[in-house]
Amino acid sequence: MSANRRNFIRQVGALSFAFGINSLFAKAHAESFRRLNQSNSGRSAEEIAADEDFWFYIQQAYTVNPAIINLNNGGVSPSPKVVQEAVDTFNKLSNQAPSYYMWRILDQGREPLREKLAELAGCDKEEIAINRNSTEALNTVIYGLPLQKGDEVIGTKQDYPNMIQAWKQRALRDGIVYKQISFDFPVEDDRAIVSAFENAITPATKILHITHVVNWLGQILPVRKISDMAHAKGIEVLVDGTHSFGLLDFNIPDLHCDYFGTSLHKFLSAPIGSGMLWIKKDKIEKLWPLLCNDKPHSDDIRKFETLGTRSFPIEQGIGEAINFHNAIGRKRKEERIRYLKNYWAEKVKDIPKIKLHTSLKKEYSCAICGVSVDGMTPGILGEELFNKYKVHTTSIVWENISCVRVTPHVYTRLQDLDKLVAGLIEIAGRKS
Repeated sequence: MSANRRNFIRQVGALSFAFGINSLFAKAHAESFRRLNQSNSGRSAEEIAADEDFWFYIQQAYTVNPAIINLNNGGVSPSPKVVQEAVDTFNKLSNQAPSYYMWRILDQGREPLREKLAELAGCDKEEIAINRNSTEALNTVIYGLPLQKGDEVIGTKQDYPNMIQAWKQRALRDGIVYKQISFDFPVEDDRAIVSAFENAITPATKILHITHVVNWLGQILPVRKISDMAHAKGIEVLVDGTHSFGLLDFNIPDLHCDYFGTSLHKFLSAPIGSGMLWIKKDKIEKLWPLLCNDKPHSDDIRKFETLGTRSFPIEQGIGEAINFHNAIGRKRKEERIRYLKNYWAEKVKDIPKIKLHTSLKKEYSCAICGVSVDGMTPGILGEELFNKYKVHTTSIVWENISCVRVTPHVYTRLQDLDKLVAGLIEIAGRKS
């Protein structure tokens, strides 16, 4: 057998994708995580959240630029090195003979990936479609629902702009009625949130659009309670889970919603440009696919994946991100990131001129927190934090929200948050 032939067989044989014994995660991290988890057996997630030794190993798995303190993980999160390497490896393989490796080899990895995403989401694999981001996932539902002229949709003014514009376009095109309610966050009262939606409902209401974690400042909405209220009135619920999936410890069906869309390149740390759509099994058939399909009224979730040529390497990178996420443990991850948010927020919440725009109560926030300094616009505050302290955040001015959004991740170090705190205190002191 020629050397080239042996190399080819070895290459293809090694393609057990992200979930086999030859996965990049298994080679790079499996044994270290095994020892790490073994040494921490019996400890609660809350205890481990504050253990810097535990998180030091995880921090080293990322390749973030040490010259920039990245606290805008709510925009898009970096991937661990092993995820980046997976994308690079399969991209190089694809380019050896694209139509062969993509369609005949890498395409075979989608079903195992679907199963692992379903396992992570706590649902049936036949309810999971793999796509590119939340906008694509949620637009699939928004444009796919068989709504008629006069049918009513209720969302909020604090929803993500792409979703708001999608519903407005649907209203312009089809004559549906799109209504928005508004909240002054933070709100620490589930009943008040549920009642606000309930009071907006009319006999024409067909669906509620709920943002699980409000992207602007991190407010967690009581989705299950809203869903139960809506279903009691015969109304469906679409959930924007962009900032909750891969962060909060939950199963999608436990939200009691009907549709759920998310990006995987945020807290799951999957490759940039990866997303997921969940549709309750008995809702799939009635939903039109966003892109063409030969069986648009099929009850097969795959009808939402007819994208044509796509990035197969990115899909394999998602698998490695799931491996990394599962090795940490989703409850540990949630508690660590909440700990990091509270670490800096508690240090500045009582400083004169500094205002937090996010509840610090566990049930109402996790990673994201909004902060402002009296007498400064969010834009100027954000610029000062970066120019002087190299702290990268994002400035938010949207409806009744005006703040700088700060979002740590598992790779964030306490000394970096200390720099944020020192910067905020110094800036606020100059405004006294």
